Amino acid sequence: MSDQMSAPGTRFSRRDFVKATSGATAVALAGCQGAPRADSAGTATTQSSKSNQSSLPAAAPPEMVDLAEQGNEVTLKTVPARLPVHPEDSLGGPIELPRVWAFAADDGQPSVPGPVLRAQEGDVIDVTLDNTDGKRPHTVHFHGVQKAWKDDGVPTTSGIQVPAGEKHTYEIPANTPGTHGYHCHYQTHQHIEMGMYGIFRVDPEGYQEADREYFLTVKDWDSRLSRMYGGEDVSYSAHHRKADVFTINGRSLPRTLHPEDGSPLIVSKGDTVRVHLVNVGGYMAHPMHTHNHRFEVVEKDGTQLPDALRVEQDIVNVAPAQRRTIEFEANAEPGIYLMHCHKVNHATNGLDAAASYPGGMVTGIVYEEAMDTDIFADLMDYAGYEM
Repeated sequence: MSDQMSAPGTRFSRRDFVKATSGATAVALAGCQGAPRADSAGTATTQSSKSNQSSLPAAAPPEMVDLAEQGNEVTLKTVPARLPVHPEDSLGGPIELPRVWAFAADDGQPSVPGPVLRAQEGDVIDVTLDNTDGKRPHTVHFHGVQKAWKDDGVPTTSGIQVPAGEKHTYEIPANTPGTHGYHCHYQTHQHIEMGMYGIFRVDPEGYQEADREYFLTVKDWDSRLSRMYGGEDVSYSAHHRKADVFTINGRSLPRTLHPEDGSPLIVSKGDTVRVHLVNVGGYMAHPMHTHNHRFEVVEKDGTQLPDALRVEQDIVNVAPAQRRTIEFEANAEPGIYLMHCHKVNHATNGLDAAASYPGGMVTGIVYEEAMDTDIFADLMDYAGYEM
């Protein structure tokens, strides 16, 4: 079990979480450990039996890879997996994509989105795409930074792809500070849709992190492609795509609030909070809204905005491939406040007529001071978190 909790970014440990929740959550969840839950058909199942329904590994939340700490080298492996978007039966669940194509960094777990690759301005990164266990060609294309033609990751224009059974190393200069993305650029319309995308962050020289700093990737999915590759009798066409699953860092509400498997933005009163929002994996634009907090957009697509262009707002649109970094002060009454896409049908779980609100592309700004409450304990129960 990882000690990292919350969205990738600021370190928040399990010990911190237990300290913040005090006794209330532990008491509320004491009876949940190993307890059977009813699935959508009303059959009692346990979490372990759910996980045994497929031989594929469950795609983990994205990890943070500090490239400078490992000699500016990283290997991205291609790994088939399944994506437990929300494995509980609460609030429109369970929802699982039966087959996705995940990236795994070095010896880490496969994840969707892929790992957050964090570099320092001026460094040069060797990114090895390890496709030795793959079944089809892949590439890696990095947004934002300027690189050699051969390292652009587009097979039709560079002549380079990485066939199944092979490896290839790209040289990526971290020459454009800011938040960017990366993704497979082989048959892009399918390979992004199957989960091959992630965040590439280049910290500028002298970068000062905020008190809390988090990375979130939003994604809309047409589950038919995953289900088709998973063996279901469904057909998929990118020309007639219909999004029916909406995620933040690969999970939907209430799983997004799960402190280890989800992406809550854990803050404390008075913190300066910086959130990097990325839509590298999406087909659709997502207007992201914060409850009870007004923020400034401080960075757009890797460009720092001067003070004259910064205005207070509480919603920002993030179109496909766009990146927006927002910053706010945790100055509200300590509590639990939503952060979500304001296309209301994107805040539902379930497929078609079974869609249930709330769910989908929703996470929360969670004050540490509010974790020791019955409301938070109930949310942890919905999310499937067990102390």
